[in-house]
Amino acid sequence: MFKYIKNDIPASIVVFFVALPLCLGIALASGAPLFSGLIAGIIGGIVVGSISGSKVGVSGPAAGLAAIVLTAIGTLGGYENFLVAVVLGGAIQLLFGILKAGVIGYYFPSSVIKGMLTGIGIIIILKQIPNFFGYDEASAWDLEFFEIDGGNTFSELFQIINNIHPGAALIGIISLALLILWDKVLIKKSKLFQLIQGPFVVVVLGIVFYIITKSNNLLSIGESHMVSVPIPDNASDFFNQFSFPNFTVITRVDVWVTAFTIALVASLETLLCVEASDKIDPDKNITPTNRELLAQGTGNMISGLIGGLPITQVIVRSSANVQSGGKSKLSTILHGFLLLISVILIPKLLNQIPLSVLAAILLVVGYKLAKPTLFKKMYNLGWKQWAPFIVTVAGIVFTDLLFGIGLGLLVGIVVILLKSYQNSHFLHIEDKSNGKHKIKMTLAEEVTFFNKGAILKELDSLPRDTYLEIDLIKTRYLDHDIIEILEDFLFKAQERNIDIKLVSKRGVVENPSSFIKFFNEKPKSKLSLS
Repeated sequence: MFKYIKNDIPASIVVFFVALPLCLGIALASGAPLFSGLIAGIIGGIVVGSISGSKVGVSGPAAGLAAIVLTAIGTLGGYENFLVAVVLGGAIQLLFGILKAGVIGYYFPSSVIKGMLTGIGIIIILKQIPNFFGYDEASAWDLEFFEIDGGNTFSELFQIINNIHPGAALIGIISLALLILWDKVLIKKSKLFQLIQGPFVVVVLGIVFYIITKSNNLLSIGESHMVSVPIPDNASDFFNQFSFPNFTVITRVDVWVTAFTIALVASLETLLCVEASDKIDPDKNITPTNRELLAQGTGNMISGLIGGLPITQVIVRSSANVQSGGKSKLSTILHGFLLLISVILIPKLLNQIPLSVLAAILLVVGYKLAKPTLFKKMYNLGWKQWAPFIVTVAGIVFTDLLFGIGLGLLVGIVVILLKSYQNSHFLHIEDKSNGKHKIKMTLAEEVTFFNKGAILKELDSLPRDTYLEIDLIKTRYLDHDIIEILEDFLFKAQERNIDIKLVSKRGVVENPSSFIKFFNEKPKSKLSLS
């Protein structure tokens, strides 16, 4: 875990600055105490990060659960009653993990996962623009299209022109310009700029700006546009911020219904985020999904016991971790400790950070998730990849995360049903070792994204120093998702000294440099080998 400490420490600082406003904002949107969001962020970093098998995934309170939490607090009769449902939801997640329900995560096509990443990136940008200019900071953490204050994502944008705060906008623009300069120019000039992350610099700059302009009538930034961490007067006040579940309501049916809802939604969001974070991980690590459910269940039980919000793995913080060079779970754990230490020792300093500065950081994160080049790439792959992708993006932007993913998955299933037919033997493993570790993997006529889980499992279980023959002679249709899996496996194959022989109607090749180049994919559709 400490092998990449020089990468993980700077990454943890960036994740901390991204997580801090999200923890507070999601608590605000959930109608829960602000401190409950910080508790969930701390537990998600330290506890879940320690137990999870994910190298780059970061857990904490999720915006996708805000509406459920807000409703449940009211219907269950108070926050202490709601915490019982959080604890029970964690226990149900543990049961999901034991029953190996994590396999569900493999059955989402890559076009939908990429659509999820892109949709979230667009939502981050749209929601943070008002904050960037110093207007309507509350809606920035409500990631659904229709917001709790009665407006929607776009209605807030139309209100900006008459509500720009000069000071917040100025430091936001300076921060964004510096972040772009840092990422595009300075980081290539010296290793110093790689070690000291741009987000840390702009946060320090934001604090300095706030202090300097405090007495300036035009540029001074008010409290409503600043980070708002609860500040206890003494140790007793600090510990009084913790809430504890009222277990006298544990027999109520509505408490159990809420618990099951939390467990189901949190598990689904986690599995989707695991798939997405593995997709953007440059080292192509594969997260054990059942272990992730166990980690999340443990985290939710502990969070609920001490007054925290429900926890899931979250893609915004995970992508910030990857973009900042995080390599191992150490960055996730460190960000949790940074949250804990900062709320105890320096809450007053944190409250001098302008939200527009943090909005600038999130705008960069959002752009990297939703780059325009990705739209072109997905379009060039053909309508069978484009349709689920764009439907998922639109669904997330105009409804919410889970509904958007559901729409994309439905379209993906329809596409597959149009193209493929039932095939009972899609994968055959033949051991031809004779002491030489020779493995032959024969793929059937039709191989679709439904087969991702089994193929991933087989490739991941191959021992070192193996000679792998992949036989595609009979394969007429190979889904783009499977080609991506094989492409990602090349990285692991080099690490494990695995030689690959690819046999197909297009020819035989030893240790191909790229499966995608070998198949010479054209901007039409998923590959047809017939």
